[in-house]
Amino acid sequence: MACYAYGQEKKYVTVKKSYPVMGGEFDITVVSEDEELGYIYMQEALAEAQRIEKLISAWEEDSETSLINKNAGIKPVHVSWELYKLIERSIQISEITNGAFDITFTALNDIWLLDGTMEKIPTSIEIQEVKHKIGYKNIVLNNKDQTVFLKKKGMRISFGGIGKGFAADKAKALLVSKNVKAGILNIDGDITTWGTKVTGDKWLIGIVNPDLKGGISSWIPILESSVATTGGNGNFIMSGNKKYTHIINPKTGYPATGINSVSVFAKSAELSDALATSIFVMGIDAGLALINQLGDTEVIVVDSANKMYKSNGILLK
Repeated sequence: MACYAYGQEKKYVTVKKSYPVMGGEFDITVVSEDEELGYIYMQEALAEAQRIEKLISAWEEDSETSLINKNAGIKPVHVSWELYKLIERSIQISEITNGAFDITFTALNDIWLLDGTMEKIPTSIEIQEVKHKIGYKNIVLNNKDQTVFLKKKGMRISFGGIGKGFAADKAKALLVSKNVKAGILNIDGDITTWGTKVTGDKWLIGIVNPDLKGGISSWIPILESSVATTGGNGNFIMSGNKKYTHIINPKTGYPATGINSVSVFAKSAELSDALATSIFVMGIDAGLALINQLGDTEVIVVDSANKMYKSNGILLK
């Protein structure tokens, strides 16, 4: 749009659109000089998310991730620095969460088919047979050669608990590098922001109050920050009176229980995503203790009885 006279600042517009990506919706909002340029920025953000999806996909036959998995127990695989560092950061999160987060959990998806096709709960013997293929300590990184090696045959890695946050951060970084004034990116619940609204107000994230049956009870301002929510209302099955969610504890081999949702607020969407998954597995007490030790990180947890818990820095009115 046209500038004001006498050197005043430009007018800006807000442009929004949603795209399918990474098995979910990618909602993009950017603050731009005009609508046409805003749509160009959104296409660039989408292309970046699609690039990351191809890089980390365990389904694409020729992706770097698939090559690592195919060579498990056979040989190290040279990968891009971008993927190497993502795996390195994933291992670091496994360390601080005592294995609650583990990108090698993937083999458990072979027996926990939480997409409606599973007819019975896996037996303890079946779970034990798969568990030997799991363990982040069996990922060998060689910094000099930039290689990744999975020690055991049948091991696989995937990035379901961190990949969307990673993609959101990369898309944001691209737009920031192009001097996009402000925006908010949401990949299926992994949200990252920068700048402010056209009005100068901060971006707001609504907090659902379980007692209000889905109603928003509070709004939290998000400035140069991110939030990711992991919920147990995605794919799940009921056996008897027990609900088995799609979030599996890599240490026990069974789906995590006791929590309905976890929302983590942190500087990066990647970290928010990984910690939200971790706390869902760790449980309320251990999760809150972890977050309260970390800097610039907060959490809201809703348990299976719809009771809300929050870390020390969360102030809800």
